[in-house]
Amino acid sequence: MDLRKLKTLIDLVSESNISELEITETEGKVRIVKGGVAAPVQYVQTMAASAAAAAPIAGPAVAAEPAAAVTPAATGHVVKSPMVGTFYRSSSPGAAAFVEIGSQVKEGDTVCIIEAMKILNEIEADKSGTVTQILGDNGQAVEYGQPLFVIE
Repeated sequence: MDLRKLKTLIDLVSESNISELEITETEGKVRIVKGGVAAPVQYVQTMAASAAAAAPIAGPAVAAEPAAAVTPAATGHVVKSPMVGTFYRSSSPGAAAFVEIGSQVKEGDTVCIIEAMKILNEIEADKSGTVTQILGDNGQAVEYGQPLFVIE
């Protein structure tokens, strides 16, 4: 696993609400744990990989910022993420967003996409109404149960 990929993973963990991430690939295993001050990184290289890259990498100092509490409006229905993945407001980078603030949605309309394990999952509105808040940031990691939209 190259350093750019490790840096991306560290950034995703530090910017999200997850506290731990472990990934196993053919060339090694990475475990990133977000703590109070820094996110330690543990990298284990398999025997098949080169000996030069077999040294464990000490965790770079990545400040763990407390997650900002999202408080949706007291009125309205909150659409929550049904899975862990990456939140996308549109079907492709150049396409228009599925919904904007003020958009009318019907139950079953696609409101966003969450990419999980290279699979794009369309997330549908589970209530009809008007989108009053968009709580997810495009391209950011989301947790299971994380509020994404508020529909009134």
